[in-house]
Formats: sequence, structure tokens, C-alpha cells
Amino acid sequence: MRHFADLLREEYLQQIANRLVVNAVDGHVLVYVPAGTYTMGDGQDSGCPPHEVYVEAYYIGIFCVTNAQYARFVTATGHRAPDQADYGTPVWRDGGYPPEQAEHPVVCVSWEDAVAYGAWAGLRLPTEAEWEKAARGPAGWAYSWGNTWDATRCRHENNRGSATTCRVYDYPEGVSGYGTYNQSGNVWEWCADWYDRAYYTQSPLANPQGPERGSYRVGRGGCWRNDGATYCRGAGRGWNAPTHRVGSLGFRLARAVS
Repeated sequence: MRHFADLLREEYLQQIANRLVVNAVDGHVLVYVPAGTYTMGDGQDSGCPPHEVYVEAYYIGIFCVTNAQYARFVTATGHRAPDQADYGTPVWRDGGYPPEQAEHPVVCVSWEDAVAYGAWAGLRLPTEAEWEKAARGPAGWAYSWGNTWDATRCRHENNRGSATTCRVYDYPEGVSGYGTYNQSGNVWEWCADWYDRAYYTQSPLANPQGPERGSYRVGRGGCWRNDGATYCRGAGRGWNAPTHRVGSLGFRLARAVS
């Protein structure tokens, strides 16, 4: 006779399996985020006042794109390797990366590089609203794991020692309520939107796409260079020129539900 606990476990695993998709081109694993309204922004900065936003259902990457995945893109398309940086020292050299960095997020990629990768993979960058909803989880937490800062749950300036990034699946204690890793800390992540500090005061109530134009693109999540309590909030906003390539900025991808 099968135990009730075994049946519950099987049902749970089936529910998880139904929420995941694997992109055939690059192996990017994405998790389903249901449609609904949530409170975007937390009021801690002038650029992120709390406001209600409705977002259609979508899929978002559980992990950031890794060096190994990006290498397949470079090989397949001839796109430039991320071996130059506007600030800091690139991980890649002479068209390749150290083997021990294979499962770390790719960095020194511009917004244009991230968009090109997404087009190759048949995916896209998440909007700012999609990114924040996934990071804060169904409960709308301040951080991926809850409302209280915990320095042990993500990679940031004060716990990295002499290291920089970590593997994309490290810090499982910091996984969001939707199952995404490292949306607090490790690397800043490009979003699709142009940046405007005042955008939240005039943004649409449903599926905001960001301003029509701008000088900077949005980055989210904080990184290994930052003080975590301030910058690793789910609602925290950053911005960079779309051409900017630095060792603390990567990306994850998303797609619509079809």
C-alpha cells in the first residue's frame, strides 16, 4: 500500500513540473508566474513609490544566463565575446572563460548583447514589472526570501571575501517564492525597460513596458559589489547606459505564455 506522504510528494513534483519549461536552444529553465496584481515599489527610494500593477502570466528564468550558455551563443552566431569591460577586469579572455566560471552568470554584457542573446534563444528580457514580481514572490516580500534582511542568503559586498560572482544556483536559502535564484545579489540584471525615475507616477496600471525612450536601461537586483540590505531589495532600481559592460551586470530571460 502506498503511503499518503508519497502521494503528496508525487502530486507536489507534478505541480512543479507543470510550472517549468526548458528552452530548447540554450537550456534556459523558466518558471511560470501567474497573472495577477501586486504592489510594485516599496517607497524606500523616490523612484519606487508603491503602486498596484497588473501583470499577465509569463515565464522567467530560474537562473541568470551562464558563461557556458553564452559561449554556445558566441560560437553559433559569431557575436562578440564578453572579454572587454568599461569598468573592472573581464572574466573572459581571448574569447573564452576560466572553466571554474562555467556556471557563474555571464557579465560584461551590454543591454544590446543581452537582447541579441535573447533573440537567438527565442526569448526576451523581462520587463521591470515582471522582474520585480518574480523577485518578491507571491507574498510581495522585500527580499527574495522575506521581509527581513539576512546577510547569509545572497552574494553581496560584505560576505564575498575576495571572490566576485557565485554560481547561479548558489544561495538556495535565498530562492524567491516563485523559485528563482539570485534575484537578490550576485549580479545586477538587465531589464527590457528604459529608465525614468518618475515613471512609476505615470505608468499604466496593467503590463507596464517602461518609457518610450531614454538614455539608460533598467538594472535590477544588486550585486557582489553592493551593500546588500540597501541594493538587494526586490523593489530596488538601478540604471546603466545600454552599451555599458561591467563585471557586475548580467541578465536572465523571460517569455510570454503561449
